[in-house]
Amino acid sequence: MTMRKKIILVLLALAIVGLLALVLRPSPVPVSVATVERGYFAETVEDEGRTRLPNPHTVSAPVSGYLRRVALEPGDAVKADEVVFTLESPPVPPLDARTRTQASEMVAAARARLEAAEAELEAREVQHRLARSEEQRYSRLYDEELISADRMEHIRTHRESTRIAERAARHALEVARFELEASRAVLEVADGKRAPGNQPSMEVRAPVDGVVTRRHRYSEGPVSAGEPVLDIGDLSTLEVQVDLLSMDAVRVRQGMPVILERWGGDHVLEGEVLRVEPGGFLRISALGVDEQRVPIRVGITSPRQQWQALGDGYRVEARFVLWQGDDVLQAPTSALFRSDDQWSVYLIEAGRAHRTAVEPGRRSGLTTEIRDGLRAGDRVITHPGGRVSDGARVRDD
Repeated sequence: MTMRKKIILVLLALAIVGLLALVLRPSPVPVSVATVERGYFAETVEDEGRTRLPNPHTVSAPVSGYLRRVALEPGDAVKADEVVFTLESPPVPPLDARTRTQASEMVAAARARLEAAEAELEAREVQHRLARSEEQRYSRLYDEELISADRMEHIRTHRESTRIAERAARHALEVARFELEASRAVLEVADGKRAPGNQPSMEVRAPVDGVVTRRHRYSEGPVSAGEPVLDIGDLSTLEVQVDLLSMDAVRVRQGMPVILERWGGDHVLEGEVLRVEPGGFLRISALGVDEQRVPIRVGITSPRQQWQALGDGYRVEARFVLWQGDDVLQAPTSALFRSDDQWSVYLIEAGRAHRTAVEPGRRSGLTTEIRDGLRAGDRVITHPGGRVSDGARVRDD
């Protein structure tokens, strides 16, 4: 075999080996890529909250009685000192047959005592008139000195005693009338019905200007003293209560800005932290995990016209701004992973993935502050899988 043929065979073999290597080498790994940027960054904590009235007024029944039907409905505006509901005396319990018979007999007895008192008064009036006539006759005789002074004094004393007896009989007649009315009242409401006529009632008035937010009772019926009937509040003073995890609540301070989202309106609302409650409470999550929560009160600082549709107990999403900056280097949180006890990312250069150590800073949901290891404009792989390794060829999908 000539030298020329040997060279041709070697070149063919090298070409075949190169083609095989080209065919058998791994194809580039498809990855998702994001760009490291500089811009506004805010470290936030998000959680669900609800609106509440800071100073609600619960109007309760001041005494036990019978509540008349409440005409006011939730959403109705009321003025201070306006009548919101009315109470009247409770109906008398119904009487059984025996008690009813006894009550009827008591009415008859009271009527008889009234007739006796009327007769007694008539007799006392006659005696008084007779005593006055006798006094007049004897007065003329006493003026003519035909009777003694002792006799005249006795006659005047008799007239005065008849006057007092007539007065006592008149009072006894009034007492008998009252007893008859009291006995009749027992029978008038014998079946548990309210007495007809002008029955005394108590008008309960609104303590402040506001809107009826909740109606606990609206149908008429008996109520106990202290039982709530209406809730009245000023919706312009609405605030938001958010129950944060205690580990997040310790980072919240009074006056921090809050962004209120997903409350149903077309735009977000602004607010600020009014108060971090000093006491927490235990809540069991939907997964059965014990969570220590702390109530955070948030005031709405956006103009009232932007959230007029909000009411008491409405759901909102609150985002607390713990820290913010205008020129912060940031990357997607999904690009970071732990490797050799340090945080790293896969940086794309010349179509290959290069593992690069970074120093992360604050985190805010899907974005993390990068303090060292990257520059603005660098392209990093998000959600790197097991096929991505240092030096691997990658393809941006």
